[in-house]
Amino acid sequence: MVCATALLSSCHIYKAYDRPEEITADGIYRDPISQTDTLAVSDTTNMGNLPWQEIFQDPKLQVLIEEGLANNVDMQAAILRVEEAKVLLTSARLSFLPSINFNPQGTITKMGESGYVKAYSTPLSASWEVDLFGKLLNASRSQKVAYLQSEYSCQAVRSQIICGIANMYYTLLMLDRQVEITAENVAINKENVRAMEAMKIAGMTTEAAVAQSRAVYHQVEASLIDLKRQVRETENALSVLLAKAPQTIDRGTLDEQVVPEDLTVGVPLQLLANRPDVRVAEMTLASAYYSTNQARAAFYPGINLTATGSWTNGSGVSISNPGDFMFQALASLAQPIFNNGKLIANLKVSKAEEKIAKMNYQQTILEAGQEVSDALHLYDATNKRLIQDRQQVEQLEKASVYTKDLFQSGDATYLEVLTAQQSLLSAQLTEVSDNVQRMQAVISLYSALGGGR
Repeated sequence: MVCATALLSSCHIYKAYDRPEEITADGIYRDPISQTDTLAVSDTTNMGNLPWQEIFQDPKLQVLIEEGLANNVDMQAAILRVEEAKVLLTSARLSFLPSINFNPQGTITKMGESGYVKAYSTPLSASWEVDLFGKLLNASRSQKVAYLQSEYSCQAVRSQIICGIANMYYTLLMLDRQVEITAENVAINKENVRAMEAMKIAGMTTEAAVAQSRAVYHQVEASLIDLKRQVRETENALSVLLAKAPQTIDRGTLDEQVVPEDLTVGVPLQLLANRPDVRVAEMTLASAYYSTNQARAAFYPGINLTATGSWTNGSGVSISNPGDFMFQALASLAQPIFNNGKLIANLKVSKAEEKIAKMNYQQTILEAGQEVSDALHLYDATNKRLIQDRQQVEQLEKASVYTKDLFQSGDATYLEVLTAQQSLLSAQLTEVSDNVQRMQAVISLYSALGGGR
């Protein structure tokens, strides 16, 4: 009756982890349909499930990503951690089997004038812990959770590397285009300085206007130097991410890039299965669950069976030759009765850690939903801003041409010409920056949805 009662009360110990019903992903995208027409949230299609080659179609970028996945130090370390966890899982599963040890030994004894006494034994021992109350079972399940956790962490590193390389690559393309625009403006301002100096000699303008044109020229030249510095630093950072010495990065142009137009995020529940950091948080909760089960199992008896077989000529009392075969079997039961409150304290701590892991899991889901919502809104906002940027650049190009014509006819000052040119330069640089920000919004959304397979 006592054994039956113990077995019934320990049923929970054998139960495998199930996701708690109170964990929910409802509403974490913040109703993206009302904010943008670029996606269908009710569709189960999820761009996070797409291979990264379909998202990043630039061949030169694909080469860099493949190189990064093959050589990046963090990626290689994550792969090794998966292998470590796999070995530990195999060890945990083997703990269900008996352990067998072979320990042959011999002694030579001499006392006084007597002859040498030789004793030997060749013991072969086997011991087996009977997992009646799930101690080994929960330990094995916990190790399997650790293995899965290492796999999801590896996937998270993979996603970070893919998206990090893409972000740096697009940043380089943006800087290249900004360098090109600024270089063109340097040439224009240099020609303006030459024209202003000629006009001053002809008495058509003042020295103040000439000095002002020179100041604008130096300002644009300084910004070009700064942009080239940023290009070099970004190349260096990308090279290190690829695990190679800083060097020039082979790349395409910004105009060649193709960005997916239809963004699909699927249903929020898919985020629980796709996103690696969410899966890591769930595996942390599962590990805490099995730790609690192990703390419960510690209250129940431990049963060990031991058997030893040996060919020996020593019985411990006398020596006989030839030797005889000896067999011994032992069964032991250890039942904790009073252990200074350690078992109760361990159970309370395990339950508290399980609650903390559950709260962290739900919080990770909320943060993942926030990232998806932010990326969707950023993509929609940059799309709208690009329309305004292009219209602004178009109007400022016209204004610059008109102002130059007015200046040549004497109906505008050179300050107005400079102002028009500076406004056009600023608008062109903003357009390039917003275009890349839209690309980076796609990268952020792909990463937020667990992409990077």
